[in-house]
Amino acid sequence: MLSFALHTDLYELTMAQVYFKEKKFGKAVFSLFVRKLPPNRNFLVSCGLETLVERIQNFRFTDRELKYLKSLGIFEEDFLDYLESFSFSGDLYAIEEGRVVFQNEPMVQIEAPLIEAQMLETLVINTIHFQTLIASKAVRSFLVSQGKQLIDFGLRRAHGLEAGLYAARASYVAGFAGTSNLEAGLRFGIPVFGTMAHSFVMIYEEEEEAFRAFAKVYPERTILLIDTYDTIEGAKKAIKLMKEGYRVVGVRIDSGDLKTLSKEVRRLFDQEGFNHVKIVVSGGLDEYDIQDLLSSGCPIDAFGVGTKFITSSDSPYLDIAYKLVEYEGKPKYKTSPGKATFPYKRQVIREYEGSLIKKDLVVRYKEGGLVKKIMEKGKLVESLPSLEKIKQTLMEDLKSLPDELKGLQKAHFTVEIID
Repeated sequence: MLSFALHTDLYELTMAQVYFKEKKFGKAVFSLFVRKLPPNRNFLVSCGLETLVERIQNFRFTDRELKYLKSLGIFEEDFLDYLESFSFSGDLYAIEEGRVVFQNEPMVQIEAPLIEAQMLETLVINTIHFQTLIASKAVRSFLVSQGKQLIDFGLRRAHGLEAGLYAARASYVAGFAGTSNLEAGLRFGIPVFGTMAHSFVMIYEEEEEAFRAFAKVYPERTILLIDTYDTIEGAKKAIKLMKEGYRVVGVRIDSGDLKTLSKEVRRLFDQEGFNHVKIVVSGGLDEYDIQDLLSSGCPIDAFGVGTKFITSSDSPYLDIAYKLVEYEGKPKYKTSPGKATFPYKRQVIREYEGSLIKKDLVVRYKEGGLVKKIMEKGKLVESLPSLEKIKQTLMEDLKSLPDELKGLQKAHFTVEIID
């Protein structure tokens, strides 16, 4: 099993060694939160907790890691001996995956001996930041999709293979139907989708020959890419195949004026009685494009969404922080301008007006709010929910959001911090 112990910044370990030498082993609480939402986000989707738990459980220093640390000439033998036996023994509190969250809400809180809580900082930020970032981008497409199918096509433009993998997970939580990413299908049980590339069509001398070859091999799942040369002519060739007895499930359009082309392709299929054929579109789409296409009455059944979602291109990062809020029972907080923090372990109490969220209160920790104890003394309190359950949790939360928060225009939501 891969160790995550060196997936951290050097200063986590240099601080830890000082704590070790100074015998600062008291209990600390660190809190992960987003200071403020990006200008074009009305809420975030909590995501990545299961991944974080797995990584914490594998945060161990093996001979490989210890040998490297020793080679740096920074760390002394007694501290390295301490690291050799290290395993997380603290408690982890978190807002469950799939919940709608807002600024200044404690998404993850680590309560543990100081060294343990400190060394996890980078791992916690990195893991929760990315999946929350992508889920929060993906859900915007879901909210404007009017029930149309969304498919993650982003792997090839992701910032690395791991980013593509966990973006597929985050987008599935956020309402996508599936992914083109086979590793994500294997790892997470996410449905996988795929059609063909333009290169496949170009290999054959005739476009029709390419369509026919594909349909022969995949008679029950033929989706034809019809825009390699001329989209309308491609649609007519698909019609010809169906008249010959081939079954075509759908067609994909990846370029051109998608409004005009989708309407004309739909008209051609319908006039020939092929109403069952689905139209899939792709090609640099995001939530704004999806909203525009559907509000224009385009007869599109599914969207392949890639580059802009998987890079969260309009908001590529969150102002997320992991800060000390308590040590040995005493409050700890920063007063830095623009980066002030609030002390103590916290709970989020959500208030409703009817069936809709009205405001959130961030209070001193007590049971009965959004924050749950996930790990106790380094062990899971109970099994984590399935990906399907996490998605269901988000769908329920979205029902309670006021319409203005679900739109693409900026709206305000009140989070009140109670001292």
